[in-house]
Amino acid sequence: MTSVTSQRAVRWHPPSYDIRIETLPIPKIEHPDDAIVKIQLAGLCGSDLHMYRGTARLTEPCIMGHEFIGEIVALGASFHPSSTGRPHLYSTLHIGDKIVSPFTVSCGECHFCRVGFTCRCVESRLFGTPLTPGGQAQYVRVPRAGGTLYSLQDIPDGSSLADSSLLLLCDILPTGVFAAFQALSHAKTLPFTTRQPYPLSGSPPQIGDASFLPFLEEDKSLTMAVIGLGPVGVCACIALLDMLVTRKLKFNVIAIDPNEARRAKMASIYSTIGGNYQFGEFQVADTNNVKELVANLTKGFGCNAVLEVVGNTSALRLAYELVRPFGCINSVGVHSDHTVPYKGVELYDKNVSLDFGRCPVRAMFPMALELLLKRQDVLGSVGGETSLVEKIASLDDAVQIYDDFDKGKCGKVLFDPFK
Repeated sequence: MTSVTSQRAVRWHPPSYDIRIETLPIPKIEHPDDAIVKIQLAGLCGSDLHMYRGTARLTEPCIMGHEFIGEIVALGASFHPSSTGRPHLYSTLHIGDKIVSPFTVSCGECHFCRVGFTCRCVESRLFGTPLTPGGQAQYVRVPRAGGTLYSLQDIPDGSSLADSSLLLLCDILPTGVFAAFQALSHAKTLPFTTRQPYPLSGSPPQIGDASFLPFLEEDKSLTMAVIGLGPVGVCACIALLDMLVTRKLKFNVIAIDPNEARRAKMASIYSTIGGNYQFGEFQVADTNNVKELVANLTKGFGCNAVLEVVGNTSALRLAYELVRPFGCINSVGVHSDHTVPYKGVELYDKNVSLDFGRCPVRAMFPMALELLLKRQDVLGSVGGETSLVEKIASLDDAVQIYDDFDKGKCGKVLFDPFK
């Protein structure tokens, strides 16, 4: 561990829009399960804007940021080669190892962690809050580090991955993969992926019902929409297209955002990854004309599934208006305490399923990593027309970058705290 005792960090002050670059103490080991990480890169995420704008209603200052990669510089007493019966990092993690951290703490040992619902760990804490200071700093303390962190020593072919792309594993890429996976795995989309009518599509093999007519071609195609083309929405589109193409499913995907620059970015990315998709079509759309577009594509039925990646009531309402009867809405946007903009009778009369919530990033790492290795063409570059990451900046620029990001003037920005 360094002999230096102070660090620079991006710190938010209540009530809102107050970001400062401050000199603060370097965190220390407080619990045997702790690790101290020297930050290599930290990300600015759309979820940070809830804090920045004051909608999280926090009353204490805090170090910002829940996306970070770095190097282990100190470990608590729980980390030793003879550790048994606990997550394997307690016996294998060493000082000097490079790690990726999910945006929440997870113990790896409770019921929720054992079954893969790591975001609802009984020890769950969000980085970038007063209780758990974040990674937009030079150092960070990681509680329950053996269950939380992902060691890059565990990644085959990890040397081929750009550091900037590894940062995407902290939140936005797993969240995009999660949104796509949830939608394609839903009982209401299974008839279109299995080519079996409901409920046979989700049940073990059994004697079929002869009253079902064979599927027509239009019954074999999925129409899916992604609302919101910020960084998570772009990742959701990339993941969704990869899953659809890998499974050789017929599809129409509509990527929606009111921001022209975001639509242009998504179109450029698709031009790189799209190739000649034999089974499907992809297009971007403004919020103003998308209802007509979806109606024309689906003979008025609507989308089988809508991925809502914004986190506000207008996006949720649009999702309802686009989804077809017996469809599903999958929302991974971070919502405030506003009321969901539907009446029970609306959901009932349309047989709409709602799926909300935080991505279990630690559990989604393997799926996200597979996509990251496959799509370094757009996920591994910085600053290009098709790059997801726009630039890598110094902490000194954080005040202006937060303001620009809040106003939609910039995209995904990473901070190098030692730059």
